[in-house]
Amino acid sequence: MATGGDASVRAILGPTNTGKTHLAIERMCAHSSGVIGFPLRLLAREVYDRVVAIKGVASVALLTGEERIAPPTARYWLCTVESMPVPSAVEGPGAKDFAFCAVDEAQLGTDPERGHVFTDRLLRARGREETLILGSATLKPLVRELIPRAEIVSRPRFSTLRYAGSAKLSRLPPRSAIVAFSAEQVYALAEMLRRFKGGAAVVMGALSPATRNAQVAMFQRGEVDYLVATDAVGMGLNMDVTHVAFAGLEKFDGRRDRRLTVPEMAQIAGRAGRHQRDGTFGTLSLGGEAAPEFSDEEVFSIEEHRFRPLDHLYWRNPALDFTDVRALIRSLEAPSTDPVLRPAPLSIDLAVLKLLAEDPATAARKGPQAKRLWAACGLPDFRKVGPMHHARMIRRVYSYIGEGGHIPHDWFAAEVARLDNVQGDIEALADRLAGVRSWAYIAHRSDWLKEPAKWAERTRDVESRLSDALHERLTQRFVDRRTAVLVRDIGARGADALPVTVAADGEVSVGPEPIGHLAGFDFTVDPSARLADKRLLLAAAERRLGDELDRRARELTEAADDRFALFADAGSDVAVTWDGHLLARLAPGRSLTEPALRTARALDRLSAPRRAALRERMERWLETIVGRHLGDLQRLGRAATDPANSPAVRALTAMLADAGGTLPRKALTAPIGQLSKEDRAALYRLRVRLGALDVFVPSLLKPEAQRWRAALLAVRTGQPMPALPAPGAATLDGSADPRAAALAYRRLGPTWLRVDLADRLAAHAHKVRAAAGEDPIDRPLATSLGLPDEALARLMAEVGFRSEGDAWKWRGQRRRPEPVHSARPGNAFAALAGLKR
Repeated sequence: MATGGDASVRAILGPTNTGKTHLAIERMCAHSSGVIGFPLRLLAREVYDRVVAIKGVASVALLTGEERIAPPTARYWLCTVESMPVPSAVEGPGAKDFAFCAVDEAQLGTDPERGHVFTDRLLRARGREETLILGSATLKPLVRELIPRAEIVSRPRFSTLRYAGSAKLSRLPPRSAIVAFSAEQVYALAEMLRRFKGGAAVVMGALSPATRNAQVAMFQRGEVDYLVATDAVGMGLNMDVTHVAFAGLEKFDGRRDRRLTVPEMAQIAGRAGRHQRDGTFGTLSLGGEAAPEFSDEEVFSIEEHRFRPLDHLYWRNPALDFTDVRALIRSLEAPSTDPVLRPAPLSIDLAVLKLLAEDPATAARKGPQAKRLWAACGLPDFRKVGPMHHARMIRRVYSYIGEGGHIPHDWFAAEVARLDNVQGDIEALADRLAGVRSWAYIAHRSDWLKEPAKWAERTRDVESRLSDALHERLTQRFVDRRTAVLVRDIGARGADALPVTVAADGEVSVGPEPIGHLAGFDFTVDPSARLADKRLLLAAAERRLGDELDRRARELTEAADDRFALFADAGSDVAVTWDGHLLARLAPGRSLTEPALRTARALDRLSAPRRAALRERMERWLETIVGRHLGDLQRLGRAATDPANSPAVRALTAMLADAGGTLPRKALTAPIGQLSKEDRAALYRLRVRLGALDVFVPSLLKPEAQRWRAALLAVRTGQPMPALPAPGAATLDGSADPRAAALAYRRLGPTWLRVDLADRLAAHAHKVRAAAGEDPIDRPLATSLGLPDEALARLMAEVGFRSEGDAWKWRGQRRRPEPVHSARPGNAFAALAGLKR
């Protein structure tokens, strides 16, 4: 890099948002080669990507402490100020000759830790053809003093910046950046924003470029409307921010807690209102805590961009003496003859060097060994552990490279492998990222490792994985995308304009984010949503799902019968469903075959006319299906009220219809005894079978008819659905549900036999007896049924036979006192019983 040439130097000075960095990029790209030094690795990476888009990847290099992308044909270099290839007595990347050179944020020459580096670049970094010094207007008198021949160009801010006062977190406007001064406060604010506003992006200087870029991209795309950052956000990171809120006005500068200087306040506040858009700044009020306050003088200075000019810069002697380590320390601490260049405060590299020099053997190092020691001390303290702890790592590194050797691959690989772990919380991942940055820095020193390219790739891979994991953790912890989208759209367009969509599988989304699932007409909030967010999500869906629910109801009203189904699982309530979704529950109605419908609460979201139409459609379906499977039972009910039938027929059919189509013959002894020949013919036409043991309707014994009878009886009695026997089963064992078995089976001890089969066995026995036969049992049928001997004996006893040895003797059916059957409350027989008493 050329030195001297102050006549080609221009100082572009002004507040934030004056386009200084943009101008430097344009000017560099207009030259055959160039270099720009930035205050942050993140900013260098951002500009690198922009220049690559202009000049192509083969022509652009990126050089920072931990990252080196240097194609052989690179002509444009984007660097941190520490990594700028300027003349240096320290071993490392050599100086290069560039047509253009720029130093960004040169006013940071007043920074106690890094100021001497900015001052050195301001004084010594020059381009052959053009040099730009970019910085605040407060730098003007020092530029005139130190570079008398430089041209000074003042640039006005593109937009205005106004003070907006204090605001609560819940009242912050969208596109706000909240600036805090500790990682703990950043995390706490981001957590609160997740609850109030759906989340926030997080930007801190300790983040890797990949993590930072992913977080900023999330903010820029509008996935979140808020950003929480440390004061690193003030260093030229360009984002679409309209308001900057200060969570505090004090920071720890590495030595003490102090109030921000007015230029520092302005640098941060200036992130608001980029380009031609005006911006605002203010403070953040947090509950009962007193909000930080700007003084009137500070507000005036920030709004009008008027600050006290700088009267000094920190400086460190670049002419180092490597006679031995003590001579090196003396040269580093040598003062300048210019009064505006003050000796730099003790920084971490010099503090570590002094600690190591306490060892006489180290202090005696000379020449090249002293140079290597000073180069090792330049390893940044990324972990922020302080000089004492950092010196331990430097001592070990130097023990390998001091004599011109290399760091052992085993140690390097083991340390990197220890950090290659994506498990843990945000703090653990951030700590590992800081650790791997140290090894990335070492990997880019070609004189410290035998295979630097290999290990640079290894550390880059580890950093990439840790960055991805950290971004994922930050997003998981501080961003609820659903709430963010809802809050943004409610604020921008009102709740009635929320972009709610329903996928084919029922997933409900607001914009790109799923908020729940619509099953039938029932909306369920995503179970992963936190409790505090569920009310908001449910309200959003309630207001915006009306059209979809109306469409579904209209479609269902016009649907064929096969779209509806009876839900009658054992132990559950009986209901009407659609594709497995609950529509209504059955309730007792006017009769067993005319149940009522109680629509599900989910249907309350429908309009009254649409809900009534859907209810009417379900009632038609229910009437059709009951008629299909229980038509004979319905006819029994009508016969019970038909005056054309005799009283005996009406009584018998009424009792049979009320019982669901099956009763023991003994329960109907009285009405059967009064039947005439014509009455029996009428019952035959009604398909009633007057069996020897049971009175039943054969069609009602079919599996689907049994299911519907069981369901309707369960509804009438208010009991859950019983467990039905297997379709077509002839016998049941003792484990059968008595309520379901009694609908079609006769109990024979622990065994149940279907009533039509019991009737066949009984009819055969009577036929054999009438013919004076010997064996009244239909052996082939009994064998095919697998009827146990005990059950067979009970059945024959019910018919009127008793076993005597190997023979069966007729003993007749003994008349037992008829039990007094209490009529079911509410039916006609209960009323008659009351009149009789």
